[in-house]
Amino acid sequence: MKIAVTGSVATDYMMNFPGKISDSIVVDSLEKISLSFLVDDLEVRRGGTGANITFGMGMLGGSPLLIAAVGEDFTDYNSWLTRNGVDTTEIYTSKTQLTARFTVTTDQSHNQIASFYPGAMSEARNIELGPIFERHNGFDLVLIAPDDPEAMLRHTDECRQHKIPFAADISQTLASLDGESIRNLLIGAKYSFLNEYEMALAMKKTDWEMSDFLENVEICVTTLGSKGARIESAVFAPIEVEVAKERTKVDPTGIGDAFRAGFISALGWGMSLEGCAQVGSMVATYCLETQGGQEYRFSSEQFLERFTESYGAHSAEILRTYLPQKI
Repeated sequence: MKIAVTGSVATDYMMNFPGKISDSIVVDSLEKISLSFLVDDLEVRRGGTGANITFGMGMLGGSPLLIAAVGEDFTDYNSWLTRNGVDTTEIYTSKTQLTARFTVTTDQSHNQIASFYPGAMSEARNIELGPIFERHNGFDLVLIAPDDPEAMLRHTDECRQHKIPFAADISQTLASLDGESIRNLLIGAKYSFLNEYEMALAMKKTDWEMSDFLENVEICVTTLGSKGARIESAVFAPIEVEVAKERTKVDPTGIGDAFRAGFISALGWGMSLEGCAQVGSMVATYCLETQGGQEYRFSSEQFLERFTESYGAHSAEILRTYLPQKI
């Protein structure tokens, strides 16, 4: 299965606050909020939704094509991605902007406050997918992940125009999109990916009920945090999948991207939707147990061992027939 991913590439600046962000919020003064946190440490990591997702797919033995806009400071990051299985041959390099920056503060309850500077990402709207489709003789699926909003709309339109199946991941862009734009990103999608809160926000902004989502998106995947994931469609009963068992919680940054990486990879192997969600949850758990969205590692046997702990020997034996032997 030939898979391309459009989405952001960024450098992440991650800080840990030893208290609770909620303790510093005065509900009656939210209109004048001004907060500053003394943090314990600073980690500088590689990130961005497109890069995180393709990295995870590379960890699972894939070679996804990453389509993104970056700055001339991307050289070291590019080397990292290519060493980890990502095809970066279609990356667009800005002549004037630096690669995007993401800054996030995480408290002891794993709540986060974040800011994102787009930089070169704003030029992703200049990327033409049509010529890329021609050079690669089409794709079986294009995942359109959070990116410059105009780029996401353009990429979606081009997928429809060229009749390329696409998956809509509008998660982190929801706050900056209006209802019409959200609908345009979803209509005709083969898959959509949102967490539970994002789904509620998308429904509010679009004035859609769940039935409207299922009329316009073939398969809706909603992640439910510690409760796992739910897969819904107009043509089959909802599928509920439990979250993979964790051994520790270190950093939630990038776990949604890791879930998508696992889910899309398993789709490419030909697994069932339930199996795809299980693989996605297992990769997300590995990500949760490390600092940063691209720091987790596992071998095939390690992955199968953890997968067995979470989903049983029968499910693991099914996975064994699909999982690349050397990852």
